[in-house]
Amino acid sequence: MATPGNNQGLSGNGRIAILGAGSMGQLWAGYLPTGTVTFIPRRKVTPETGNPALTYTFRRFEGPEEVVTVPYLLATEAPPSLLMVTTKAGDTLDAIESNLHDLSPETPIVLFQNGMGCQQAVAERWPQRPILAASTTEGANRPAPDCTVHAGKGETWVGPLTKSATTHLTQVVTALGTSGLTVHAEQDIQRRLWDKLIINAGINAFTAILDCPNGDILTDPFYREHIDELCDEISKVMKEDIGKALPSITIRERIETVARNTARNTSSMRSDRRRGRPTEIDFINGYIVGRGHALGVDVPTNQMLTNRIKQLSP
Repeated sequence: MATPGNNQGLSGNGRIAILGAGSMGQLWAGYLPTGTVTFIPRRKVTPETGNPALTYTFRRFEGPEEVVTVPYLLATEAPPSLLMVTTKAGDTLDAIESNLHDLSPETPIVLFQNGMGCQQAVAERWPQRPILAASTTEGANRPAPDCTVHAGKGETWVGPLTKSATTHLTQVVTALGTSGLTVHAEQDIQRRLWDKLIINAGINAFTAILDCPNGDILTDPFYREHIDELCDEISKVMKEDIGKALPSITIRERIETVARNTARNTSSMRSDRRRGRPTEIDFINGYIVGRGHALGVDVPTNQMLTNRIKQLSP
């Protein structure tokens, strides 16, 4: 973990709380300065009950392993100054609602979910709160329950989803930047979320259906049969949804560049299927299906991939 210090730019106690102790949550906790980050536990923790901290092995990108210990936020402590939500997309609304009473109405909430849909749902549920979304290309995985690996170095963009979040953007970016990871302010976060959605929609479902690492989809007949139709659908829905679109050939190039650069990585959707957990398909290809239907765009390939994932047995 980074050296001790205060998080610059945050009001209140200056601490960052992370809701969701999966690979992405543990990645950020491993880089944020010691003493400024805490996990929110599933159940209330007091000094007399439960384990007061989460300990795991953390491997920095192309770096050594170290043991990281991150305290849980105690029920008796002051509320954090920033909440990072790194839960699965389908769990996000309920997770926030369960913890919202402990937060000040002015506390920024930053959403780090795959896909699209849950971010907009959170902003619609709590429009008066400062809700921000993050789009990140940082890659992390957990080869064992007590081990997190920073598998791919990337960048993170953060932008406002609600009106009140705009005034918090600079302080949030500054605070997250104390991790040493690359963090940018992004006013047009919807476009950034679409950029990430394109990659997830073009890789995740294929890897889960084919049960293969990212790079192996590129030579598989199933992928090659459907990828051009998929990219064409994505381009059309994106154009209708945000008024801007990439050409389908550019979408395919971006998908395949990422697949090659992460060739031996396992996608989160493939990992979920292997572990018998629900996938985030409804927030990836399923989101494109829903927007396509709402906007009058035919999306049979996205629908097929969504159906295939849902038909896979746990």
